[in-house]
Amino acid sequence: MKFIAHRGNFSGPSDRENHPSYIREALSRGYDVEIDLWYDGKFGLGHDKAEYQVDLNFLLNYKYWIHCKNIGALNELMGFRGSLNFFFHESDACVLTSGGYIWVYPGGEVSGNSVAVMPEMVPGWDYSGAYAVCSDYLYVAS
Repeated sequence: MKFIAHRGNFSGPSDRENHPSYIREALSRGYDVEIDLWYDGKFGLGHDKAEYQVDLNFLLNYKYWIHCKNIGALNELMGFRGSLNFFFHESDACVLTSGGYIWVYPGGEVSGNSVAVMPEMVPGWDYSGAYAVCSDYLYVAS
């Protein structure tokens, strides 16, 4: 199973979420990383707003699972469907990423091509058949 650090978190939530150095730290530990991306004339990382400006070169990493937080980010990445894995959602039960994976809301049905998101939110959720898990607590799962 693949392990994805949610916003760079791997040992619990942190105030460093989405910070480029925190993301690099999660990568150095062998995790893929879900990042929150905004675009308004420039790229920025952050959950509720763009806090950390990054450039396209930073984003060109096959280990990123890019959550486009606004339509601008989604539009900017559309030309990179073959080389980046990105998605947009707000309250959907699941969403298909540009890489062909099913990003599943906590507690949803999983399959061999899906990513179980935040299993810590749903005690007893059987996500063992998923391709990957995205969590704030990967040190427990891996």
